[in-house]
Order: sequence, then structure tokens, then C-alpha cells
Amino acid sequence: MTARVSGDVPEAPWARGAGETAALLGVEPVVGRTAEEVRAWRRRYGSNTLRAAPTRSPWEILLAQVRSVLVVLLAAAALLALVLGEALDAAAIAVVLVVNAGLGFTTELRAVRSMEALRRLGRRSATVRRDGTIKVVSADTLVPGDVVIVSGGDVVTADLRLIEASKLRADESTFTGESTPVDKATAPVSPDAVLSDRACMLFKGTAVTRGAGEALVVATGMRTELGRITRLVDEAAPETTPLEQRLERLGRGLVWIALGLVPLITLTGMLSGRSVLLAVQTGIALAVAAVPEGLPIIATIALARSMRRLAQRNALVNRLAAVETLGATSVLCADKTGTLTENRMTLATLEYDGGVAQAPFDASDRRVRHALEVGALCSDATIDEGDPLEVALQRAAAQSGIERGRLLEAAPEIREVAFDPEQKLMATVHREGAGFRVAVKGAPEQVLAACTSVLGSDGPRPLTAADREAWSARNVALAGGGLRVLAAAERYDTVAREAVYEDLCLVALQGLHDPPRPEVRGAISALGRAGVRVMMLTGDQPATARAIATEVGLSDASRVVTGAEIARGADPLDAEVVARVTPGQKLEIIAALQARGAVVAMTGDGVNDAPSLRKADIGVAMGQRGTEVAREAAEMVLLDDRLGTIVVAVAEGRVVFDNLRRFIVYLLSCNAAEVLVVALAGAAGAPLPLLPLQILFLNLVTDVFPALALGATEGAADIATRPPRPAAEDLLTRAHWWRIARDGALVAAPVLVVFALVSRGTVGAPGQAVTAAFYTLALAQLWHVFDMRGSAGGLVRNEVTRNPYVWGAIALCLGLLALAAGTAAQVLHLVPLDSSTWAWVLGASLFPLVTIQTLLQVFEHRLEL
Repeated sequence: MTARVSGDVPEAPWARGAGETAALLGVEPVVGRTAEEVRAWRRRYGSNTLRAAPTRSPWEILLAQVRSVLVVLLAAAALLALVLGEALDAAAIAVVLVVNAGLGFTTELRAVRSMEALRRLGRRSATVRRDGTIKVVSADTLVPGDVVIVSGGDVVTADLRLIEASKLRADESTFTGESTPVDKATAPVSPDAVLSDRACMLFKGTAVTRGAGEALVVATGMRTELGRITRLVDEAAPETTPLEQRLERLGRGLVWIALGLVPLITLTGMLSGRSVLLAVQTGIALAVAAVPEGLPIIATIALARSMRRLAQRNALVNRLAAVETLGATSVLCADKTGTLTENRMTLATLEYDGGVAQAPFDASDRRVRHALEVGALCSDATIDEGDPLEVALQRAAAQSGIERGRLLEAAPEIREVAFDPEQKLMATVHREGAGFRVAVKGAPEQVLAACTSVLGSDGPRPLTAADREAWSARNVALAGGGLRVLAAAERYDTVAREAVYEDLCLVALQGLHDPPRPEVRGAISALGRAGVRVMMLTGDQPATARAIATEVGLSDASRVVTGAEIARGADPLDAEVVARVTPGQKLEIIAALQARGAVVAMTGDGVNDAPSLRKADIGVAMGQRGTEVAREAAEMVLLDDRLGTIVVAVAEGRVVFDNLRRFIVYLLSCNAAEVLVVALAGAAGAPLPLLPLQILFLNLVTDVFPALALGATEGAADIATRPPRPAAEDLLTRAHWWRIARDGALVAAPVLVVFALVSRGTVGAPGQAVTAAFYTLALAQLWHVFDMRGSAGGLVRNEVTRNPYVWGAIALCLGLLALAAGTAAQVLHLVPLDSSTWAWVLGASLFPLVTIQTLLQVFEHRLEL
């Protein structure tokens, strides 16, 4: 029996009480939706998704294969052949069109579906209460009336009406443009309240920056505020990446070259006495041969393959072209905590007035007890969840018999001053008896500046100038040991004061240990060999940052600059370590690096890291401990949180760029050879060496299978030690164009020689000349695939010869050539060759390979791909 949808979505839920909203939705918040109710509401309201870029249907992919101007020209040639009574030629051209479109369709469909599957891996989740149980579900399945549990760092996945809120703040800058987080509460507001004043609401697409709460889903998908905005915006043209722009520029230039070839070759053919039909077909065929129409498809497949490979290595890439950008990365700005360290903090030591305590702590000493109490009170965490630093403080207190719950029973919290990344301080205010207790923790230098006394064995005593110097020295000594150091302070008042950071009593220094990740030293070393500069950006003080940097093997850990020094004009790029850095300064550092031509990757995991992740060329978020906000802002998510995965990603980015160049150079040099063979023969007044259908057959064979195989080539031996390429470097440099021209000429030369010898009867019979030229060119192009090795590879053992797909492509192409000599011989106008002619064909086809390999050996430093 189908469940009935009870209740309805109320209008203006921000103007109604939480209880009334729940009643109208027909849900009990302590139970949540039942499974039957969820199914019924989903049938009514659909999936909680926005109108995204539509999935490309098979029909759209198929249509894209025939939209090319050159395909239209080829179809026109087939129609012209049919009009002139050449039905066989028309049918053959049609077959070529169908095969080419079919091949492009199947390969592009696979690539598109693979990318869609990878994107599904990165879908967001939501924590809900259903059937009285807390569950984590896909955000797409949320329905009105679902009870969603939110906390700091979450991305809001539907429009929510708050029913509980504890110190909750949200970043609504995506709607309001205001960067300051907004405080949230449960009380209803006016029905006419503008969006920015609806304090009891959370909106899809915004981010929770702190606190926790529970809320009712009141709108999903396109019914949300974000959905309404989406509906108002016309479908925009998809953003083009630098790689796509490069490919488009290259393709546009080649199209103009091709269109220029049509009248030139046609006119040359007619002047040499060829029929109008043959001249036109040859011109169009050569135009098609000049442009590798399979290039976008092959590039897409190569990038999609790299995305799959990275996903298998725990790196989820959100944008296809980001794979290629990874290879150009020249600077990695790494957050210390959790990226270079394990983010598994423990409170290791307490330094108080007159003594030092090591874990486990004895709370019988008043100074130790107060230090542990301040750590427990001045916190948003529990012993099980929250910021790792605060969790460590809670656990240390609990292990010493100090439970936060009991402290709050005796001294309820009445106010919290949230941690300010600029001030690096946090405070909570508690009512204790007839007075008030203020608990403060933060950066030692900031806390010391706000203290006027220190807690001694007999109670507070004045903090002298000598004391301040001594405490500063103790702080530096702790930090120099690699500990993260906080200062704990407190104040007792008889009346509540607005100012919390004044007249404080210093209690202790808290030294927390966060061990470096064991694999980080090796990863930093590997990045250094790859020419990637690693910079540590951290909110810790200089001594701690320097100690950790030395331990993980940064090249010059002694070069440390602080955020304060940057504010006074210091150049952050002169240092390997930037300490006491603010989120705003991270943006400035990234911008400065980019202005100097660097391609910047940035790691991060927290809400405050999101702007930096967006600003960087490659934002890298942590998948295990990172917030939803950080993952949403990044181009790449490390599913294992390991820095070594970035090393793998950089190498994969370089491999895919090498392969793009590799198969583009291969395709264009083969096409150049075809154009030269026909153009030079025409210029010399010789008969046509290749017929239009033969050119189209070669174009289909050599443009697809060997090029596809080259797109799957593994990295060269020196891929991990090469310096990163300049960010603005084109896909093809002047050296590459010279190589294309040179290789095209070397492939064309033996074809023309064989054609001339057979035409004159010096070898074989004149009637075999066109067939001999066809096979010479076909085989020379196949062998040419081995010329695509890099200069670091050996003559026999290199990245191309190790590629099994290359050998498979050659075997397939040889089979197709054998098929052409048999069943398709009449269509392609091929005749049998005698043994002596075959010997010349085979020998001549190897000439370009031998010549180019010799040049590579002699001038390899000038012929790199």
C-alpha cells in the first residue's frame, strides 16, 4: 500500500515557530521521517538536486560527430560523386563517414559516462534522523520534513528551518555578498524579513562555520532559494579551461589550413588534367586529412583515463582539465596541521608558575587543575568529536578526573567569544556562584599581552616584566621542540564585563604534540626532485613551525617569516615557512606567487581554507578530515589525506600533458605527410599518388587507433625529476611545429620515391604505383608511432615500446590493411603487388623510422616532446 504524504510544506517557515513548522510538515522531530514517508515525499517532490548541466544523451554525442565543417564537406563530395554517376565512390565515402562517426561516438560516450561516474563519487551527504535513528544519507535523498543535524564545517544541502541551535553561525556570502558569518537562532522572524534577516533559516549552498544544531528541511532542489536563483539565470556557456582553449585555438588554425587546401589542391588537380570530380574529392579528402578531427575525443579519453587512475590512487579530481594543470604545478602551499602532521594531538606538557607537569597529569596541584579546567571550559569540542586541538584538551582533563559536563553544571556557560583567526584568541564566560569566571586560551604572545597577573602556588600574583620575558622564553623553548603551544588564562569577576581580553591571570602554557606524518619527508623530497617548491603556511608560532619544517625535511626550514612581518612589508616568498599566517594573508601569498608565473596548489581542510582553495590554481582538500566547505571549494580531494598522493597526481598531470603532445605531434606529422605526397606530386605534374578514398582510409586508421594508444602511454623515466613546464606554454611550441614539418617530409619522401620507381617500371609494374604508394605511406605512419618516445627513453626500451596498447593498435591496423587488400580492394582501387615491389615498400616504410631514431640519438636534447 502506498504511503500517504501527511502534512505540507508551510509558507514562510521563518515566520512560524519550530513546533508549528514540524506540525504542518507532519513530522515528530525526535523521530524524523520514516522510510515509507521518505519514499512518498520523494515521489511528490523529486530529488534534492538543482538543475545542473544536463547529462549528454547518446543522441547529442552522436550529433556532435557530424557537426564538423569538414564532415559536411566530405558529405558534399559523396553527393557530388553520386550526381556524377560514381555510385561506388559515393558509397565508400558514406561508409567512411559512418565508421568515423561510430568510432567517435563509442569512444566519446565511454569517456563521458566515465567522468559522470567519477563525479558521483564526490556527491555530498547529510546527517539526518529517520525512524528515530541518526543516519548519514546522500543529500540527494532529502525530503521536506527530514530532520538534519548540522555542525561547523558542513555545507548546507537544503533549505532548513532551525529547531535547535548552539552557537551556530553560517557563511551566507553566496547570497548576501557579506563575508562575515551570520549568527543563527531558532526564534521566528517577520514574514516580510529579507533573506539576510532570516536568522532561523539555513539555506542550500551556504556553509556552517561553527556551532551545531538541528533543523527541518522545508525546501529541496529547485524549490530552495538557490534553486530560485538558478531558475532565473539563463543557461550559461560552459566554462572553458586553459587546456580546452589551447585545443580550440589549435583546431581553429588547422581548420583554416584545411579550408585553404580545398581550392588549392582542387585547382592544381584540374590544371594537371584530372577530372573535376577526382580533383574536388582529392581536395576535400586532403582537407579532412590535414585536420585530426579525432583530437578532441582522444584528448577527452586521455584525461578521463587519468581521472580514473587518480581515483584509484585516492585522488578524486572534480574537473577534467585539472588533471593537466596538476602537471604544471610549481609551488605547493601546504597547511601544517593534518597535512604535514597527523592531526592527532595530545596534551604532552603543562608549564606553570614554578614548575612543569608531564602527561598523565596530577590535578591535585591547583595550577595544573586550573590549566586543565580552562582547556575543558574554553572549548566547543567533546572528548569524541570536534577540533583535534580541543579534543586533546578535553581528553587530558577527563583522564585527570575533570569532566566538562560537571564543570558546566557548577559554572554554566553564558557567553562564548568564538576563536578569531586574526586575534588567535577564544574565550567563554561562565556564571560561578555569585560571580563570573572567564576562561581564555590562544596564542601565547596574545594571551600574555592581555595578562596582568600569574597564578602562583598561593594564588594570583602580579606579572612583572621579568616574568613576561621568562614566560616568552619558556614558550620559545616548548615550540622549538616541535610542540604546538597555547596559553591558558582566566579571570574572576563579581559583575559581567563586556571586555574579556583584559586583566587576565596567566595559568599555564599548554604544549600539544602532533607528530609529523611518516611519509611526508619522502613526499617533500619527491616534490623537490620534481621541481615543485613546498611552502608551509601555518597559524602556529615560528619556533613550532621551524621545528616541524626541519623534521619533515623542508629544504631551508630556517627561512621563516611571520604574518606580522608580512603586514609590515616583508616578502613571504623569501621564506619556506610562513608562521602566524591569517586566512587573508594566505590569499595574498597565493596571488603573489601567481603574479610571478607560478602554478600554485594549496592544501586545506577547514572552513577558513575555502577561499585559499578557490584562489589557488589547484585546491587540494582532505577527504577524511576535511570539511564539506573545503571539499566543495577544491579541484582535488585526497581520499587518504596523504601528501604522497599529491606527488602521484603531479606525475599523472605531467604524463597526460606529455601524451597530449605526443599524439598531436604524431597525428599532425602523419597528416602533413599525406598532404605533401599529393601536393608535391601535383606540383610536379605527376599522376595522383593516392586516391581520395585511400586518403580517407589512412586518415581513419592512423588518426584513431595509434593515437588512442599513445594517449595511454605511461610516464617517461624522467617524469618525476623534470622541472614543471611554464604555465603559459602552448601545447605545441615552435620546436614542435618544426618537428611536425620535418617528420612529415621524412614520411612523405620514401612514398614519392616508391611511387616514382614503380610508375616508371623500375620496380614492379606501372599499374601498381598507387597501391605501392598507399602501402608505403600506411606502414611508414604505423612505424612512426615509435618515433614518439621522449629523449630520456632508450632506443629499444622506452615508454612507447612498453605501452601494450601501441602493439595492439599496430596489430589491429595491420589487420585492417590486410582487409583492405582483400575484401575492400575494389573500393580502394588496390591491386596485388609482386614480391620485389613489397620489398621496396617495406624497406621504404622503415626509412623515416631509422632516420628519425638516428636524429633522436644524435640531437635528442633538441627534440624533446
